[in-house]
Amino acid sequence: MSIIEIDVHSAKPKDHLQIFFGMGCFWGAERKFWSVDGVLTTAVGYAGGHHENPKYDEVCSGETGHAEIVRVFFNPEVNSLENLMKVFWESHDPTQLNRQGNDIGSQYRSIILIDKNELLPLIQSSKNKYQERLNYKSAGKIKTEIGVLKKFYLAENYHQKYLHKNPNGYCGLKGTGVDYI
Repeated sequence: MSIIEIDVHSAKPKDHLQIFFGMGCFWGAERKFWSVDGVLTTAVGYAGGHHENPKYDEVCSGETGHAEIVRVFFNPEVNSLENLMKVFWESHDPTQLNRQGNDIGSQYRSIILIDKNELLPLIQSSKNKYQERLNYKSAGKIKTEIGVLKKFYLAENYHQKYLHKNPNGYCGLKGTGVDYI
């Protein structure tokens, strides 16, 4: 695995798009995208809340409204948004509200944020498609929030690529066992 570092405070790389996924603890969520073709890099942070410049302890308190988020830079010429959605839906349990396994709290909620309004119909279609699969297996109703990103706050440095630096670190992500396609 090759981890590419880029300045995530600057504009996204040319010819790449970005999408923001919340699917539980951001350490494991970030790792899910490292080996996906077309993904240039990832960064973890906080979004979806109301508090400016949150820190990890504040987000964990639940008072900021932010979720733990992985920012994914990808090249749509190499891999489609649809394939990223497959990774998202299959890698966690979107039917759980404000939790993933033993990780409990609104910061662990399932959420997708985008910075381009024209992607909203594709994201909603993806959710509908996965809900049909879940219905077929009687596996519950999706609780995932979908919206437009207002602001992304980069997490502290020790959280970036955490499971690369600590390969035996905790990751409680588990999917539903239902395939997206």
